[in-house]
Amino acid sequence: MAASATLHCLTGCAVGEILGMVIGTALGWNAAATIVLAVALAFFFGYAFSMRGVLRAGVGFKQALKVALAADTVSIAVMEIVDNGVMVAVPGAMEAGLGTVLFWGALAFAFLVAFLITMPVNKWLIGRGRGHAVAHAYHH
Repeated sequence: MAASATLHCLTGCAVGEILGMVIGTALGWNAAATIVLAVALAFFFGYAFSMRGVLRAGVGFKQALKVALAADTVSIAVMEIVDNGVMVAVPGAMEAGLGTVLFWGALAFAFLVAFLITMPVNKWLIGRGRGHAVAHAYHH
């Protein structure tokens, strides 16, 4: 269950993160502005993906948003801290162009590291009835 929850989180985070990195890099933004956009979009898409399943279960928008916030905030936050930390730590990755192996390789590596670090966090949360355990009741 923790691996599934982490993969779900990674999917939403990756969509937002990649979109933010591509937009920021294409516009020539500095690393800090690009990371802020990438993190904001990662949270947006992470919550949106969670809400989609809860809304399908017939829950209203406001309650679905509460469920998504409860289910994913810690997971997304950990994932974003780790993957952006890796991107910043890889020399030249944030400055590399979108057409470089360095940029995409560093981003893929960052997602892998983020997954490996976030999975035990999700396991711990689920074991305490928190995190994705909150949303699990709405998935059929």
